[in-house]
Amino acid sequence: MNRRFPTLFSPIQIGTVTVPNRFVVPPMGNNFANTDGSLSERSAAYYEARAKGGFGLITIESTVVYEQAKGGPRKPCLFDDAVVPSFKAVADRCHAYGAKVSIQLQHAGPEGNSKLTGYPLKAASAIAPSAGREIPEAMPREEVYKLIECYGDAARRAQLAGIDMVELHCAHGYLVSTFISARTNKRTDEFGGCFENRMRLPRLIIENIRRKTGGNMPILCRINARDEGDGGVDVHDAAAIAAYLETECGVDGIHVSRSIHIHDEFMWAPNITHGGFNAELVTEIKRAVSVPVITVGRYTEPQYAELLVKQGRADLVAFGRQSIADPELPNKARNGQLEQLTPCIACLLGCVPNMLKGNPITCAMNPAVGRESEIKPAEVKKNVVVIGGGPGGLYAAELCARRGHSVTLIEKDAELGGHFLVAAYPPGKGEITGAIRSLIVRCRLAGVDIRTGTEATPELIASLKPDAAIVATGSVPLRLPIPGLADCGYITAEDLLTGKFDAGKRALVVGGGMVGCEAAEFLTEREHAVDMVEMKPVIGEDIVPEARKYIMANLEKHKVVQRVNARVKQFYADGVDFTDTVTGDEGSMRGYDTVVLAMGYKSNNTLEEKLRECVPEVYVIGEARQAPGNSMLATGDAFNIAVKI
Repeated sequence: MNRRFPTLFSPIQIGTVTVPNRFVVPPMGNNFANTDGSLSERSAAYYEARAKGGFGLITIESTVVYEQAKGGPRKPCLFDDAVVPSFKAVADRCHAYGAKVSIQLQHAGPEGNSKLTGYPLKAASAIAPSAGREIPEAMPREEVYKLIECYGDAARRAQLAGIDMVELHCAHGYLVSTFISARTNKRTDEFGGCFENRMRLPRLIIENIRRKTGGNMPILCRINARDEGDGGVDVHDAAAIAAYLETECGVDGIHVSRSIHIHDEFMWAPNITHGGFNAELVTEIKRAVSVPVITVGRYTEPQYAELLVKQGRADLVAFGRQSIADPELPNKARNGQLEQLTPCIACLLGCVPNMLKGNPITCAMNPAVGRESEIKPAEVKKNVVVIGGGPGGLYAAELCARRGHSVTLIEKDAELGGHFLVAAYPPGKGEITGAIRSLIVRCRLAGVDIRTGTEATPELIASLKPDAAIVATGSVPLRLPIPGLADCGYITAEDLLTGKFDAGKRALVVGGGMVGCEAAEFLTEREHAVDMVEMKPVIGEDIVPEARKYIMANLEKHKVVQRVNARVKQFYADGVDFTDTVTGDEGSMRGYDTVVLAMGYKSNNTLEEKLRECVPEVYVIGEARQAPGNSMLATGDAFNIAVKI
């Protein structure tokens, strides 16, 4: 028994299947599948890595059961026997490490892609999911009964592939969800009206699956704890739904998620959201059933997950994006290596945007996701120097060393992390420090010679006689040639956040991108009065939508004046003059104690040309190559170069 997390590492029975522990990889679209609906070698390597990492239950992403309802070009499909061998290959590779395998069966409904399939979208009723979206057709009852058969056929194919259990997707506004929720079901046939009629579709699907799989294949259902839409499912409805699925339908487990897509900040929560934020909701649902319940909701580290399961408030915990960031979470928890854990920082840069676009996902903290097979021992061992200790430099150094190279990392500052460390200071982003610490620890374990407080001069680099140099020197704040700027006594957002300078009671933030917004949040939380001025028509344009909702609400709460379409023409010690880019009118924002500069960044690459004179291979990565950038650019570049050297 594991002493630190005994409950999480205990087995659990789901129907006829014993799952070895309570760590779950939930279904997450990754777009690694082939365009014919089969799972690719890349898919297999991805799922195998998580089984090898110790997860007890691996769930294959939402898999299409009906050829008219494929939601993306690289969605896996189980409406054809030809793909069964590819699913078997994935199941076999996961089983080799003792994991059990589930697969989520889905019809995307109104969230589908009619341009891809050539068929109209279908739902319980003709209600578009959001503004500007295609209005689906109400699915005819004859087609509903045809679809029920398709679910059973898909489950039978999964069983033939050696998959241990199936999960029926009844959440997130997809087809079955539109039948369950009174918000989207306005039917007057046997599938609409009262609760039992709205539950008829999932009940008939479950019965069909059970009949076609011989009654011994466990069936799970994923449901919403709340739709987060007016008139939709709330937690009381969800408890009744869960109880009905157990008592009337005989399901073997309930997977509790949350929300429809117009409120996807609850589906893939941004960094401001605490891990386990759905705990109270899942607790209410757990009280309603006796079958195992899976909880999901930004779980990153195992401590609270252990507590939830120990208290009987849930039975298994799905570590969704965390399993993308670090497939070795269970093993590291078991072996007391959590300092090496690569945390999901909920940046939503590489996973969700790519998933929605139909592109293969990636991860700012783990650019190896889906590319695990590309990491191989170096054919020729080289002496590599990395200049810059931000996320790109640290990742490149660690991966180069892990592949067998001799690596020296040089950082001019006393502390590692670069701008990534600065990014940890705004509200809700403290987990970034854990990511930096993990990179440092892994570098040291890999044998990287880390030299901080050291200026990387061409002479020093030449003295190390490197075969390859990686320039990861990042960027510096952008200072435009605007009258008065040099003499106004401004402070940069970076210096403000890291405590090098403080702001007075009233502050004006010049620049309304992510850095400016986070600087404003940082100040308002400390009871400063803050206003902002931005040249573009929108504040926070470069912030991911899920996080932007919270940031803008916070700025609104603190009554931050947001002056947009304003090009600054003159700086003063107490503010600025500006020109309205739409009307041409002149304006002033004066009377502030401090001007905070957040106008962006430019590349800091002064070494490349000189290094090419003395180093055979020189590579420039991250913001040193392209600014403005982000951590995903930095680590993505780092991976591409580190596997190449």
